[in-house]
Amino acid sequence: MKPINIQQKLRQFNATWHPQQIGVVDQMQVLLAKLQGEFVWHSHEDEDELFQVVKGTLYMQFRDRTEIVKEGEIIIVPKGVEHCPLTKNDEIVEVLLFEKLTTAHTGKTQHQLTKTAYPKL
Repeated sequence: MKPINIQQKLRQFNATWHPQQIGVVDQMQVLLAKLQGEFVWHSHEDEDELFQVVKGTLYMQFRDRTEIVKEGEIIIVPKGVEHCPLTKNDEIVEVLLFEKLTTAHTGKTQHQLTKTAYPKL
């Protein structure tokens, strides 16, 4: 039960598209990630996913539109909704994610960027 300094944790890793777990709340995990470029189109059948932009601008692509999520804003992707996070102009965007422990990184989609375990910071 100690404060977690998000900026300090973000300085501990450089890997993009590889979330790092900083805590667990009931059956939900709190993750930090650095995003750069375009990710993978995917969905999570049974889990919602919350993204909070800590630094930069995130473009959350949906099949029918793209939502711009700015620093200090959140976006919640409901279960079953196909999405693809994107950053532009080679920007590294830092995000905090909140999702169930059972959430698979890229849902049922398998890709070279898919991670099966998240390091704990």
